[in-house]
Formats: sequence, C-alpha cells, structure tokens
Amino acid sequence: TFDEVVAAYTEQVKGLLDGGSDILLVETIFDTLNAKAALFAIDNVLEERGIRVPIFISGTIVDKSGRTLSGQTSEAFYASVSHAKPFCIGLNCALGGKEMRPFIAQVSKIAECYVSCYPNAGLPNEMGDYDETPEMTASIVREFAKSGLVNIVGGCCGTTKEHIAAIAAAVKSVTSVREVPEREPILRLSGLEPLNFTKELNFVNIGERTNISGSRQFARLIREGNYEDAIGIAKQQVDSGAQMLDINVDEGMIDSVAAMEKMVKLIIPEPNVSRVPLVIDSSKFHVIEAGLKCAQGRCVVNSISLKEGEKEFIQHARMIRKYGAAVIVMAFDEEGQAVTAERKTEICARSFEILTKTVGFEPYEIIFDPNILTVATGMEEHANYGVEFINAVESIKKACPGAKVSGGVSNLSFSFRGNEPIRRAMHSVFLYHAIKKGMDMGIVNAGALTIYDQIAPELLELCEQVVFNRDSGATEKLLGYAQAHKDKGGKAAVSEEWRSLPVEKRLSHALVQGESKYIVEDTEEARCALPRALEVIEGPLMAGMSIVGDL
Repeated sequence: TFDEVVAAYTEQVKGLLDGGSDILLVETIFDTLNAKAALFAIDNVLEERGIRVPIFISGTIVDKSGRTLSGQTSEAFYASVSHAKPFCIGLNCALGGKEMRPFIAQVSKIAECYVSCYPNAGLPNEMGDYDETPEMTASIVREFAKSGLVNIVGGCCGTTKEHIAAIAAAVKSVTSVREVPEREPILRLSGLEPLNFTKELNFVNIGERTNISGSRQFARLIREGNYEDAIGIAKQQVDSGAQMLDINVDEGMIDSVAAMEKMVKLIIPEPNVSRVPLVIDSSKFHVIEAGLKCAQGRCVVNSISLKEGEKEFIQHARMIRKYGAAVIVMAFDEEGQAVTAERKTEICARSFEILTKTVGFEPYEIIFDPNILTVATGMEEHANYGVEFINAVESIKKACPGAKVSGGVSNLSFSFRGNEPIRRAMHSVFLYHAIKKGMDMGIVNAGALTIYDQIAPELLELCEQVVFNRDSGATEKLLGYAQAHKDKGGKAAVSEEWRSLPVEKRLSHALVQGESKYIVEDTEEARCALPRALEVIEGPLMAGMSIVGDL
C-alpha cells in the first residue's frame, strides 16, 4: 500500500540524513506513484526536523515510446512530481544517450529547475553487456551539454569509472549553460498525459457520470460491485470528450474507502481512461486520501471548505499539497452555504488568502466552486440562484487573480430530472453565459450538451428567462413547454426541426450531433446539388468540423 511504501521510505530518509547526506535523490523512477510516496515521506521527515535539503528526481523512460513503465509521458511525469519543488529533475537508465535525447530535450524544455541526465552505455547486447566505449558515451553527453539541454551529467548501467572520467573531461570545456526556463504560471494536471490550462484551452469538461450523484446507473453498479461496467462508464465519458473525470463513491450502504481505492486502481491500467487527470471527490476527507494514494497523476481534490472552521481547512489543505494535488474549494463557511454573489465572493476571497498566504498554494492551483444551485423549483427564494452564480464567477476571478472557477452543472436542473432535452438546454444556456464571465471548467455529462445556437428558439427563450429570473412565471411556462413536447410514452419528444434546414446545414448539424439516421440521403442530396463532390467535404462537413473544434 501507499502507507507501507511511505513508511519504508521514511526509514531510509532518516537513515540517509543521520548519515550526513546533503542531497536526497529519488531515481530510476518507472512508477510515478512509488516516487510520490517517496516524496511524501521526504516532506514529512524534513518538516518534522525543521530542515530543507535539495531534492533530485530522476525518471526512467523505458522505450522509444517516450513513456515510463507505468505509462506516463515525460511531461505528465514532471507535472506529477513538480509539487516537491526539486532542485534538479532528469532521466536515467533504460536507454542509451542516443535514444534518450528527444526525451531529455522535452524535460529540459519544461523543467523549472536544473536538469540531469545519466544514460546507460548504449543498449545492452544479446548477452546483457554494454558495447558503448567511454569515448562514445562521452561524445553523446557532450552534445547534450553543448546544446544547453542539461546542467548535471553522469552515467548509469554499463558505465564504468573510465566512462565517468571521459564524460567529465568531455564537458569540462563546454561553456554554454542551460538556463532554467520561465514557464507561464498555469495549472498543470496529469493522468498518463498532461493537461495544461493554457490560454488556448477552452472550457474543460469534467465527466460527471463516474459520480454516484451524477449517474443512477453508476450508483447501481457500485452498489452491486460491478466495477467492470463502472469502468465502461468512465471510458464512455472520456470517449465523449471529458478532459477530466470526477470520481465519487459516497454512498451510505457501501465502504466508500474500499470503493474509491478499487475504482481508481481499476482505472490505472485502462490507458484510454487513465490518460486524463482524476478529480477525487468526496465529502469525507479520508475517502479523498484513499483516492490520492492510488493515483500516479496530478489530481484535483473535490473539495474542502471553511464549513468546519479555519483549523480543519488548513490541515486538509496542507495534506492535499503533500499529495501534489490541486484543490476545489466550495463557497461554504461556518455560517453555511453561500447563496448570493456577494457571499460567494467573500468566502472565496477569504479561502484564497488562507491558501496562498498560510498554506502555500499557487493561485492557479486553486479552483473555486461557488455552488450551482437548483432553479425552477417553484420556490421564489431559489429563482435567482442562476444569476447569483454567473455574477459570482466574474467577481471571484477579480478578487482571486489566477484562480479557476468550476461547478456541478447538473445541479441547476434537478427540478426537471427525467426530462433530458429540457435539462440539456438549461445547461447549455447557463454555461454559455457563465463561460463568458470566466467559468473555466464544470462537472458535466460529457457528450450530452446541446449547442446553444441549435436550441429551439422558444425553448431557448424560456431557459434564458429561468436562468436569469426575468419572468416570475418562467418556471410554469417551461413546465408547460416540457409537457407539450412529450410523446405519448411520457418522454420528451426528440425535435427534428433541423430537418427543415438547407441540406448543407443539415449535414453540419448531423456531424456536430453525431446523428447518422439521414446521413446517406443528405450526403447524396448535397453531392447532386453542388458542382463537385469534393465541395461536400470542403463546405458543410468542414463547417461542422469548425464547430466541433470550438467545442
């Protein structure tokens, strides 16, 4: 277990420090979770002793795919361990210098510290021996130094004292020095692959259907212990466009710690799922810790708040930093859940101050959830919840520069559970306006969002009225619309208004929505109507792809 590995490393760290070590080196890392346990132990011991020593970290890329044995790219690996603020990070073992070059170049480009490289003496031959001479190895390493890729060099498997002497002589005369790059201060998460919150990144979808509260099917599977099908839901969310996955298994009738551990452990060997960062979600902090102890990537914790006061808030925040995770903070304090934009902003600003000044979080590692609450409940005091959240997004971003804003979007439309077309339209309208105000990400059913511009005009207007509380009778009108658009079985009828559009618009719509029912006849109609068959691709299909790209 993670705790057992931490205990073993703790003993080693204490022994090394007692023996007079000046530097602590965590090296030949092929399993990032193991390295995170080592870094956790180092942090604990150094904190206990009230000292700091330089930490060196060295990963191992196992083949030309550029990944560690546990599947991470070098950039994802760096994101996972960068919270330790290493003095130096680099690569060693498994590969010779020639094979290692593109990967050390990548590390050199992104590492905000010194970079080391100590490759093997080439690749082993069929007898397990290394044929690369000291001069050959030294020549390769010298080129690394001359190209400004590294700050510290050496040798690993197959290198001898003669190799080390040759390397030292080869780099002695190199005058060019690798400069530590200044990277944009942004949130950087990882699964098997990195997720960097650059300015070019659009709104980030966090898949909700691996949350017991976000999917009745997922809840049933977890209760039944059917984790194979539960993982299938996770895969569906990623396939549908989720860039992160929210994992929540809080349920009164199950052991949530065991369920969280099992779910995360089963995600890890599924590369199509584990390539995205995980959001470890629970109202119980020990369940959150259970998830963090199983994840090698850089995760997000969902969530902590000031509900139980500053002392517990700070304790939990400090533990989250030790695990290397970013954090979602709810707009909740000792007085309760914030409802108005003013209160939401006040609580978030207070939390921001504590996290940045007392705990040591960077602003971009903090994500605020100002509470998306349910509208259209029939209760007047709930009618303004949508407006309050949207207004809060902008004011929180101003009060807490660099922080992100997220929220559980499905909460908005709980009063219309069972009527998916209405819910999708409400979510689309809400997100359209919240994103304009600066909302960065949200927990959504990936692949189940209606495009704002394609909502039926009457429904769009009704949703706008409900979300912005523009009409005291808006809820009744939306209920009336929902009733009028149900089929005889009681389900919301699927609108085919788009079939009246020109064929070019119909093809674009079908591409964006994944609608294949009429694709053959529409494509043939377009082919006959346009001068050249190629224009079917260059026109309506490319127009549809442009919309997909924006999404």
